[in-house]
Amino acid sequence: MSPRTPSRQAQQEVSKIDPVLISILLATTVAGVVSISAAAVFSFALLSKMVERMVSLSVGIMLSTSLLHALPEAFESQADPRSLFATLLAGLLAFFMLEKLAILRHSHHHEGDGHHHHHGHDKREAGKAGWMILVGDGMHNFTDGILIAAAFLANPELGLVTGLAIIAHEIPQEIGDFIVLLNAGFSRVRAYVFNLLCSLMAVAGGVLGYFTLDRASNLIPYVLVFASSGFIYIAVSDLMPQMQRRATLRETIPQVLLIALGVVIVLFLTHGH
Repeated sequence: MSPRTPSRQAQQEVSKIDPVLISILLATTVAGVVSISAAAVFSFALLSKMVERMVSLSVGIMLSTSLLHALPEAFESQADPRSLFATLLAGLLAFFMLEKLAILRHSHHHEGDGHHHHHGHDKREAGKAGWMILVGDGMHNFTDGILIAAAFLANPELGLVTGLAIIAHEIPQEIGDFIVLLNAGFSRVRAYVFNLLCSLMAVAGGVLGYFTLDRASNLIPYVLVFASSGFIYIAVSDLMPQMQRRATLRETIPQVLLIALGVVIVLFLTHGH
């Protein structure tokens, strides 16, 4: 047999790889690469109008994923509803505290970040802010990977829409982060590479979620509820207030239409489940 020809045992080992694990690896990798790359394109081109539209679309996707799919999936399980509601409350409070500690959200001011600082802005402090953003992003992406794994273990369709929701909310967030990194002295290439490396923490989180949650399937409904609390909190406390700053009818109509489009996307992807 040629030394380059894989043995039958090796082929059998490859065939034993769980398709769910492959789906998790693909979803976490694609979610990270797509969100970072799209954010880089928008940031470097300074397409502020696209950022605003992404915020509206992500609100529709995040809320409908949580309220129309993930939460019903969790409550249809054998878990105690009171415990699930307690988890939802705990999740909302936890994300509130994370935001207070500047771990979850780090300056999500997408318009003009880094372009309207007061005279004499301290570049060294800006540099520290850049590194803190990268640390926060790594932690956040690791959590996103666990949530994607939990969703895929519950249902492949839910894993798909969860990955989509994470991409949708990561793009507006990462745009703001890119601008802060550029202001902190990072070159465009360096900002992209470091953000991409941080995004791959989602893969590590996905693998950990697969091997831990697969052996504790009774925990999946609680993780889904916790993930929903994060989506709901980010949409209601962060993204929607940004949209409310533009209250004219001309700006409100596109926002409503894009929220509706996000809902339709989730309903289409989960049709029949």
